[in-house]
Amino acid sequence: MEIVIFRIFEDKTALSQAAAKQAAAAIRQAIHDRGGARIIAATGTSQLEFLDVLTKTPGIDWPRVELFHLDEYIGLPITHPASFRKILMEQLIEKTGITNHHLIDGDTADPERVVRDIGAQLASAPIDVAFVGIGENGHIAFNDPPADFETEDPYLIVNLDEACRRQQVGEGWFADISKVPARAISMSPRQILKAAEIVAIVPEKRKAQAVKACFEGEISPLLPASILRRHANTLVYLDEDSGSLLNPATRSAFAGNHVT
Repeated sequence: MEIVIFRIFEDKTALSQAAAKQAAAAIRQAIHDRGGARIIAATGTSQLEFLDVLTKTPGIDWPRVELFHLDEYIGLPITHPASFRKILMEQLIEKTGITNHHLIDGDTADPERVVRDIGAQLASAPIDVAFVGIGENGHIAFNDPPADFETEDPYLIVNLDEACRRQQVGEGWFADISKVPARAISMSPRQILKAAEIVAIVPEKRKAQAVKACFEGEISPLLPASILRRHANTLVYLDEDSGSLLNPATRSAFAGNHVT
């Protein structure tokens, strides 16, 4: 089953605006249908412009939104600039007034307990929409290759590979690789697929090789984001840079739209 749809835009700004429009529509629809929306949000450099546009989008009843996030470093305090809790607080929660949020406390002596507790909260009801990215090594959340495609556990404790950790240095979050935590708490791939809708925001040239591998190679734990091709309602938002290595046959096979 390969139903994922590409939408390719001229640049990161156009991509972010279109993805935010789609995300807002999904949230509004869930609130209309069920009185509330349960969402999953990603962080990272590639997500910031999307989040900025989304928080400025009118007509979203944010107090009716329940928020989970994808992943967090183990051993990193919330005061660190790279803390995903800090980023979500500043870029989404404080801007919208979301009060019902479940943030992963990775700065704890008992990460196993955190995994159990937040996993139980996440699994208590369906997720309406998940916002995700794709890493330079093809990871989804912090599931580096080879990812665990079999576990049904909502969250996992994972080891971060060198490519992932170097990406964090390259994005400017850490001075050098020795400062990047070696472990993290991550939502599992199969849990991500349980969202009714997935919106993947993947801009920038540095993601082009991963995009090509994940959508033109095999569906494999060695290409973690390739698992998105097993989801019946995924939209992958690319810009010209991130989609630059895809061949025309792939674009056609995935029924994508090219927007300039």
